[in-house]
Amino acid sequence: MKKTILALIAMIGISTTATAQNDVLEAARKTNDYFMMKYSDPTLPTNVKRIRPSSLWTRAVYYEGLMALNAIDPQQRYLDYTFKWADFHKWAPRNGVKTTDADDQCCAQTYIEYLQLTGKGQLDTVKENLAKQMASGRVDYWTWIDAIQMAMPVYVKMYALTGEKQYLDYAMDSYNWTRNTCGGGLFNTKSGLWWRDKDFVPPYKEIDGKDCYWSRGNGWVYAALVRCMNELDPKSKAYKALKKDFLLMSKGLLSCQHADGFWHASLVSDAEYPTPEMTGTALFLYGMAWGIQHGLLKAKTYRPACDKAWQALASCVHNDGFLGWNQGTGKAPSAGQPVTFDSMPDFEDYGTGCFLLGATEYFKLTINN
Repeated sequence: MKKTILALIAMIGISTTATAQNDVLEAARKTNDYFMMKYSDPTLPTNVKRIRPSSLWTRAVYYEGLMALNAIDPQQRYLDYTFKWADFHKWAPRNGVKTTDADDQCCAQTYIEYLQLTGKGQLDTVKENLAKQMASGRVDYWTWIDAIQMAMPVYVKMYALTGEKQYLDYAMDSYNWTRNTCGGGLFNTKSGLWWRDKDFVPPYKEIDGKDCYWSRGNGWVYAALVRCMNELDPKSKAYKALKKDFLLMSKGLLSCQHADGFWHASLVSDAEYPTPEMTGTALFLYGMAWGIQHGLLKAKTYRPACDKAWQALASCVHNDGFLGWNQGTGKAPSAGQPVTFDSMPDFEDYGTGCFLLGATEYFKLTINN
């Protein structure tokens, strides 16, 4: 009788886990289907106040999420959609080979991943662009922390692909300049959080006198650390350096999560914007779920935070797949306010990408742990 009861309990546990996994996957599919239907032609430019090519950073982040979704839910239509986009833009950074703008280089992350997965595409233009920037001798281009996510993984992925250490060296030198020198150093090792750029380091304060740590900006860095460590040997010097910052950030971010599972636009101050924010929440879930799976974060401490974060994210999904609580583009907690469940951000694409990154990594966590 006792064995029968234990078997039934085990079966219930398996069933519950499977249901949870299906719920996560269905939410990811729903949000992505909404996006792919609304933007059915990936070659068309965006038109938010002005015309921009669809290789801009906001769209590039979406494709990071789509490639992550394809990894757990392989579908040819995802790959076809990605190929059409990349091939239309000739597998080149936005604004050509001379650009040094990290936002322009972000699209190359997907070019590299797609080529590795399918064998289709080319990276000659990306290599030429990175070579020109490295040849400048400057490592001070990343003056805002978003740039770490936009460009650093491109260099690290290229290093992993080619074995040419110049890419990794340049990535780490640029990262350390942003971390330690820009604005006096944008990473506060005491709090484990990043100031967005030199305009936000002290003496700048929120109206309640607290430091201003922007949620999505910190999310960009957290995601970049994951995307770079994924490409590196855990025994390498670069991995160990990024791991140290990842652990500091994880501790700092955990202390900022609200009881409902969300993080807010301003991580430590609710004086002006005390409402949920989806993109930062998704990126923090992405990092924490990855950290648990790779043995860097203790499941006992961080799994409850991931579970709460997923419930928060799931509550953002409208019936048609539209995502609520998505802060618009900008550089501070004040950008795109008010952020609500029904508010439409200026761009939808990066928000969908962030959501897919968080959802897919959480899906893998439910399978592996």
